[in-house]
Amino acid sequence: MIELVTKGIKISVKTNYNGSSYRNNRLHHVFSYTISITNQSENKVKLTDRFWKIFDSQNQTEIVSGEGVVGQTPILEPNDHYTYKSGCFLTSNIGAMKGFYTMINLETYEQFKVYIPTFQLTTTALLN
Repeated sequence: MIELVTKGIKISVKTNYNGSSYRNNRLHHVFSYTISITNQSENKVKLTDRFWKIFDSQNQTEIVSGEGVVGQTPILEPNDHYTYKSGCFLTSNIGAMKGFYTMINLETYEQFKVYIPTFQLTTTALLN
């Protein structure tokens, strides 16, 4: 598991390779990732947006951004945590992701970025 803390918000990432699948008549490798967000700060915060850079060793970098995560904009009290699972498709068997969440401190209304550590996406065969 990979972890990073920004302004008292801990991001933990666990990845999994889920095999291959055809999309648009092209073979893709399917990866899932589970992200846990833990509020270690003393303030109530809300996740408002996400920004991802997805690196595929055989393709251009893909940028994904938008409101919330998996249709949610979670609010975390101090010591709360929120976990979600998502995934991506790569044309190659190796890649990586990194990004950030935009959050707002609901007590001061300060908006800030919480960084998501770079994590590797690698097929099981490459790990042996």
